[in-house]
Amino acid sequence: MARTRSARYDDIRKAILKKAAKLFADAGYARSSIADLVETCGISRGALYHYFDSKQAILFAILDNHVGELFAQVEAAVHSKGTVEEILQRVVDVVVSVNAGSPNEQRVLLNDLDLLSAKKQEAIKQLERNLVGAVADLLVRLDRHKRITRRTKKMYAMMLFGIINYTYIWYDPQGPVPPSEFARLAVEIFLDGFETAPRPSVRSRLS
Repeated sequence: MARTRSARYDDIRKAILKKAAKLFADAGYARSSIADLVETCGISRGALYHYFDSKQAILFAILDNHVGELFAQVEAAVHSKGTVEEILQRVVDVVVSVNAGSPNEQRVLLNDLDLLSAKKQEAIKQLERNLVGAVADLLVRLDRHKRITRRTKKMYAMMLFGIINYTYIWYDPQGPVPPSEFARLAVEIFLDGFETAPRPSVRSRLS
């Protein structure tokens, strides 16, 4: 007879992932053992295996949930009503808010993705490609000066992500600048440069 799921199954699973993300962020996935997870999560080894069949399954669930939630929220923002500038602000608000609320998950994504199996890595990387693609398409809509080409489309999106994705290293969402203000400042910096007419390159001036 199949074991009946607890009414708190989903809540307990989420709690395990939150605690495991902190452990992996602090100690590193490779240096964290099942014994460490059991101690961190405050449950027995058998209980841990009831929710996840391996340490790698926990890592995959952390990254899949994190990137999947980020993509879902970005997609909703991209398809919301308003000017392109307003939509871009909502997208950046989402990314900053999600990352501010899950710095451990973001650190694990940047540090430990390559420790998943090739198949599981590809699943996460496809989500990331979808996320970057959605933002790149939005920037094309914003591109009044026709800077973006097929060759540079991804590069512009990655430059924007570069401004906001590594904030876990230095940004304190509980500090004097809240996430909503940080997101506004990031968009202002990006748009003030992006919406200015392109200057001649140094190479073209010297040629």
